[in-house]
Amino acid sequence: QVQLVESGGGLVQLGGSLSLSCVASGAIFRINALGWYRQAPGKQRELVATIFSGGSTKYADSVKGRFTISRDNAKNTVYLQMSSLKPEDTAVYYCYAHTYSGFDHWGQGTQVTVSS
Repeated sequence: QVQLVESGGGLVQLGGSLSLSCVASGAIFRINALGWYRQAPGKQRELVATIFSGGSTKYADSVKGRFTISRDNAKNTVYLQMSSLKPEDTAVYYCYAHTYSGFDHWGQGTQVTVSS
């Protein structure tokens, strides 16, 4: 099993920045990719960013150039640095881990609210 604990959400003004962290524990060796999804009220969950074990990254078009995903393998932590935030970035952000066997594990979610 993989456990994920997020932190760093909160309220930020339009154009501001916020950083999210997610610490992974448990069967770390099974993780192929780490990343972030988000879900706004009344909308489907959306993939925001992914970082693979080799270091390559993938972003949703809506966040390219504004968000940066990174990982610290020594700390088993994945980060999401968000800048130039917009009201449409308001959502619950979920950390996820995708294992080599094809399973997904999820964190509990952290609220990000961007006020205009």
